[in-house]
Amino acid sequence: MTTPVYPMTRAEGCPFDPPPKLRELQDEAPLVKVQVFDKTAWLVTRYADQRKLLADPRLSADVTAPGYPSQTAMAPRSGEGVGIGFILMDDPEHARLRRMVTAPFMIKRVEAMRPAVQKIVDGLIDDLLAGPKPVDLMEAFALPVPSLVICELLGVPYADHDFFQVNSKQLISLTATPEERGQAHGNLGAYLYNLVGEKLENPGDDLLSGLTERVKAGELTKQDAAGMGVLLLLAGHETTANMIALGTLALLEHPSQLAVLQETDDPKVVAGAVEELLRYLNITHNGRRRAVLEDIEFDGQLIKAGEGLIFPNDIGNRDPSAFPDPDTLDLHRDARHHVAFGFGVHQCLGQPLARMELQVVYSTLYRRIPTLRRAAELAEIPFKHDGSVYGVHSLPVTW
Repeated sequence: MTTPVYPMTRAEGCPFDPPPKLRELQDEAPLVKVQVFDKTAWLVTRYADQRKLLADPRLSADVTAPGYPSQTAMAPRSGEGVGIGFILMDDPEHARLRRMVTAPFMIKRVEAMRPAVQKIVDGLIDDLLAGPKPVDLMEAFALPVPSLVICELLGVPYADHDFFQVNSKQLISLTATPEERGQAHGNLGAYLYNLVGEKLENPGDDLLSGLTERVKAGELTKQDAAGMGVLLLLAGHETTANMIALGTLALLEHPSQLAVLQETDDPKVVAGAVEELLRYLNITHNGRRRAVLEDIEFDGQLIKAGEGLIFPNDIGNRDPSAFPDPDTLDLHRDARHHVAFGFGVHQCLGQPLARMELQVVYSTLYRRIPTLRRAAELAEIPFKHDGSVYGVHSLPVTW
């Protein structure tokens, strides 16, 4: 069998579905070597296999570990990734740093933010209804919602949102040069470093101010705190913004499913709909990646230390053994066991916040603007094939 190349091309006219080649591999060769630039790595396509291996302590999330399958053609340099916090570290350091920012993302703390998020969403919808039509939903609504929320949580001035959105897009671009990504990372790092310095002098009631207490206690350096701020700022708005816009587009393309959200005021139905949309859309389309620290025998194969593993959750969440009729969007499906947020110790820290924001958006937008519709042909909408977070660059809508 010819070694497949990863990432793979999507089918024409199927913007929500994984590449067909991934389904073929899931059926025929669920654990297979693929070409990743000038190297090879193991591709894991079945849901159960992904969960089992992602929980294996013999795997490393460190981008500098031997065999780590980089998302770009340039191999990561020593120290790359350290500046964006604990997400690319292994335990025990990963666990130590993660614990420092866990409290604001606990479910009770997040639920206490729901009225404030509802106010943000309602205010932005008021602006939509009072403004011109058509409008780019991405720019006017999908990006501002999580940006306002994460700025409030971190204590970042929202007036600077254009700056961090421009730089975060460059940082996650798969077509940017290492120099361009380095510049974007440097810009964000310097911004957060200066902000941490300000909060050391004048702390407030926000997450960054909480980290400054760790700095004062000698548990973190200012650079560590800034790096964690970069990670949380980046993860807190790019992912949710793309889920809001892409989820809206998917619902507009599935009117019977859109009606489910328009016709219910049951929070459980809305929560279930969010889980199904997360499963169906999988905006992290470039696969979670790990390096192998020790030999692993798995599914009759020997995965050697120093090799890489890629877990494309878009096809994992379309595995028929875990989700019957997986290519159908069904908002009444119980999809809570999806792997859209990953699995194991590196499972997304901010998932309670993301879920709550999406629940507020999906339960409000389509009921307040029931005639919402696309203002461009589907073929004209620019999809994000050039970044590690999938979505749309813009979404023209009217009503």
